Amino acid sequence: MIQKVSNTDSVRALFGDWQETVIWSCLANTMGDLYTDNLEQPGSVMAILGDFCYLAGKPAEVLASFKPDWHDKDFIIMVPQNRAWGEMIEKVWGKRAKKVIRYALKKEPGVFDLEKLQRAADALPEEYTLKMIDEELYFQTRALEWCCDWTAQYSTYEEFKAHALGAVVLRNGEPVSGASTYSHYPGGIEIEIDTRADYQRKGLAYVCAAKLILECEKRGLYPSWDARTRISVHLAEKLGYCFAGEYDAYEIYGYNRQEE
Repeated sequence: MIQKVSNTDSVRALFGDWQETVIWSCLANTMGDLYTDNLEQPGSVMAILGDFCYLAGKPAEVLASFKPDWHDKDFIIMVPQNRAWGEMIEKVWGKRAKKVIRYALKKEPGVFDLEKLQRAADALPEEYTLKMIDEELYFQTRALEWCCDWTAQYSTYEEFKAHALGAVVLRNGEPVSGASTYSHYPGGIEIEIDTRADYQRKGLAYVCAAKLILECEKRGLYPSWDARTRISVHLAEKLGYCFAGEYDAYEIYGYNRQEE
């Protein structure tokens, strides 16, 4: 039977040196949850937060097929620790599992050229406004499907204000691009960055991200970046991040365990 892990030290070693902030958040009991099929002698573990799930230890079918009751979405991204876990995901989810390549960026505090980033943040054309997410923007952006992930993991503004931050570009009072906190862990945040379709390729994401990195620097936080596309990798590199490598992930559509 799958059980929630409260003693995170009991499963910590199963993740090894996996450099993923979702795992760090779960291990620190900051955000997300950990599950195992054996609390007494954990051999496999799941770390799950928002739309992301990481599977480590010995591959277990019962864990790969598990969906927590609180997870109300029909989509999730599963990341296997190794190829054996990938094969288990494919076995469990079949055609509902779409294998994709994601891109990791190195986590290197102190590598950013702050003067360059400040120039980027200051270079916004006059027709736009750059603003940090306040209470008004918190509720405004949550109501917009294309950018709701900027605050999705924080159920109240007070929670967001206490643990997160975000920078948004507006035009005529409407958000058109932004970089915000998808999740947080001790000492840092995981960045979520989106631009409305009709405002893409205008350099707005670069401005937002530069501003967010600068604000993180002021607060002593590291802004972690993980990329879904090569375009995102190129933007990250422009900001000062260094490419770490590719990894496999599975986008699960129909994450409700109903038979196909």
